[in-house]
Amino acid sequence: MSVKQFRLETANVSGKLSNLSDTLGKHGVNIRAISVGQESAEVSSICIVVDDPKKAKNALTAEKFEYQEIGVLAVEMPDHPGGMNAVLKPLRDAKINVITMYPYIGRASNPIMILEVDNITVATNVLKRNWVKLWDKEIYRL
Repeated sequence: MSVKQFRLETANVSGKLSNLSDTLGKHGVNIRAISVGQESAEVSSICIVVDDPKKAKNALTAEKFEYQEIGVLAVEMPDHPGGMNAVLKPLRDAKINVITMYPYIGRASNPIMILEVDNITVATNVLKRNWVKLWDKEIYRL
């Protein structure tokens, strides 16, 4: 049970994020979750979850964007102080490292976070055992 994330490493210059958004938009792809970070003075990392991974893959390939496709978890978080720990504590106890975490922008009754972890299979099992709601392909339709 995983969702597709696209990770792009790009030159850390003005306009790169806008170019990505424009390219995906022209191909009818909607960004549903995004994280942007500076890896170094020269390189930025962009992680996105979109509404149609197949279209996104075709768009990125056609426009010659270099990317990695990575399985990530879409996890529903309890919406109260300390609620995030309902997800993070079981992962910590199982020695699962959270590599990237960012919010999903779509509509849902409770917050959804995108988690890239170092062992997605173990993380999925641990979270299910701890009654954490995981979203799968239905996330693309929210």
